[in-house]
Amino acid sequence: MQLRYNFTDTEIKKLLKENVVIIADTREQQNQHILDYFDKVKVKCISKKIDAGDYSIKLTAREDMGIYRDIYFPISIEKKNSVDELAASIKDRTRFENEFIRAKGSGTKIHLLVEDTNGYENILTGNYRSLYESKAFMASLKTFESRYNFVTTYLDKKYSGDFIYRTLLYELREFLLK
Repeated sequence: MQLRYNFTDTEIKKLLKENVVIIADTREQQNQHILDYFDKVKVKCISKKIDAGDYSIKLTAREDMGIYRDIYFPISIEKKNSVDELAASIKDRTRFENEFIRAKGSGTKIHLLVEDTNGYENILTGNYRSLYESKAFMASLKTFESRYNFVTTYLDKKYSGDFIYRTLLYELREFLLK
């Protein structure tokens, strides 16, 4: 994505402070802890259907800076509530892969967030409910990461809101600096 206007550092700081809106997919469930975080730190968030991922970001119109309508950015975070949910998603390969195919086709960069501090270890040791064998699970995950150019982040759900906000914000900042 290429913007037609080069913003100054001061303008970028102002846009990131005043005009950022996080978008939560309308189908996203079990996310009250994330919405509560956004409320706590006064981050604007709306619900809207997203084609790829669970969270994305936009800049609202700012005519004084040459932005005459909202700009949606091709950045998205796909969130899984646990390694169990991730295993179920990967086991249903078609649906899981279609999410990343849509993202790649639209030029959307995706980050995969798994709310499980020990997620990597849990996959390696088979510490999850699915009967999906851990070696096959890890092989599938790493294949998808390579094929669709994303990385998986495992963390405690209490940090999810912060992770989503900062990841999207700094991805957006990089777009504005181009």
